[in-house]
Amino acid sequence: MERKTETLNLRVSPELKELVRVAAAREHRTIANFVEVLVREHCVRMGIGIGQELTKQPLSR
Repeated sequence: MERKTETLNLRVSPELKELVRVAAAREHRTIANFVEVLVREHCVRMGIGIGQELTKQPLSR
């Protein structure tokens, strides 16, 4: 398993934080793990991989 050494800080509204907390709890995940899963799933759906050029245009929805 990959060792986690980076930190990501976010500012969100109290309402969004509560939504994330409840959603994570329903999946028996920590908030950090829930957000990680969301980002990874989004990147898979959008065809985003590590090392890709940042200047590529996003796929249309």
